[in-house]
Amino acid sequence: MDTYDIMLYVSYALVGVGAVVSILLPLIKSLDDPKSLVKTGLGVVAILVLFFICYSISSNEVLPKFESEPFNLTPQMSQIVGGCLITTYVLTAVAIVGIVITELNKAIK
Repeated sequence: MDTYDIMLYVSYALVGVGAVVSILLPLIKSLDDPKSLVKTGLGVVAILVLFFICYSISSNEVLPKFESEPFNLTPQMSQIVGGCLITTYVLTAVAIVGIVITELNKAIK
């Protein structure tokens, strides 16, 4: 095993540990204040509702070149990818509009 391989596996492990810690520690901290869990839950539910709306309007069309190897894309997979892309576009637009409104609000005050 080469040094690069070892360091690559160590970096994978560190990313995994970081992801677990970044999810678990706020949950442990929020057990002191259960109202914050409700707000977090509402945010997660809102994003899931947005995803299912975007999933339902996305197309399940697959071009012939993506049906075979190496992609093996199915209509359902295509619709999930389309739903994720549309969700990303909507959330990006909402973030940009929010930034613009916040900056305009600061400039007026």
